[in-house]
Amino acid sequence: MTHDVSVIGLYILDVLGRPVDAIPPGGNVDFIEEIRLTVAGTAGGTVVDLAKQGLNCLAVGAVGDDEKADFVLSNLQRFGVDTAQMQRLKGVPTSASILNIRRNGDRPALHQRGASDHFDILPESLDAVLAPPIIHLGGTGLLARLDGEPSARLLAEAKRRGRTVTFDLLGANENTISLVAPLFAHIDYFMPSVEEARVLSGEEDVEAAGRFFLARGVKHCLFTLGGEGVCFMDHQGNVVRQPAFEIEVVDTTGCGDAFDAGFITALHHKMDLKTALNFAQASAALVATGLGSDAGIRSFEHTLDFMNTAKIKA
Repeated sequence: MTHDVSVIGLYILDVLGRPVDAIPPGGNVDFIEEIRLTVAGTAGGTVVDLAKQGLNCLAVGAVGDDEKADFVLSNLQRFGVDTAQMQRLKGVPTSASILNIRRNGDRPALHQRGASDHFDILPESLDAVLAPPIIHLGGTGLLARLDGEPSARLLAEAKRRGRTVTFDLLGANENTISLVAPLFAHIDYFMPSVEEARVLSGEEDVEAAGRFFLARGVKHCLFTLGGEGVCFMDHQGNVVRQPAFEIEVVDTTGCGDAFDAGFITALHHKMDLKTALNFAQASAALVATGLGSDAGIRSFEHTLDFMNTAKIKA
């Protein structure tokens, strides 16, 4: 199979429930409306959404040797994702999260680090992993073995082979900049949330944060601003802001991953910038209307229809 995109990085199992107003005290039980299991993570959530948008995807990551791994792999395959480059590691659990979704869409999480911390690209897999024209690395900060210099070597090789590199991270803190700084020169499209961009750059102003990354080698910055939309910046001095779509938020889990998937889909279809940003935001908006990182998105055509008909915030 010829793949359109290789999605490398953090693959986790999410267990989600909503609406959760409070954890019941002691051993008591409260009843909620919905519980779901989904494949998630800055790679896992993105690859599922890409597959739903019609791209041929190669999943590149790791799971453990447990029942959670069975679900992750079978679910990826159900969506048509190629799992030949997913490693199944013995002696470690599959990375997983429990998310209690509040009525306003907030999502406090409990996370178990697992196989993703032990994942690296095997030398004999490099040609297959870097064969697609688009390479997405997602989850830096929770990829202990791949983070830092190994990721820099991987992305440098991707660029040497002429690939387009997109990038997102997770859980940025004051120490994360040391992991991502070696990657900047190899990133074509840097797509963090504005909160992550502020933490990494030390800049409160969005455009100042963009200039921080552009000065260090990033080609294009796309900062997701939540309900405020998106800010795009590039080396030519272009700054493009677009508002978000008007939706009723159910759960914000995976919205950033869906934005990434939407923008990568737009790159695949060679959309102009304004349309690409709108398509990415439409993908994120659809995911926010349901529970879990794979909610809302049905197909490329459905996302296009939503983009062209949904109300944009004033």
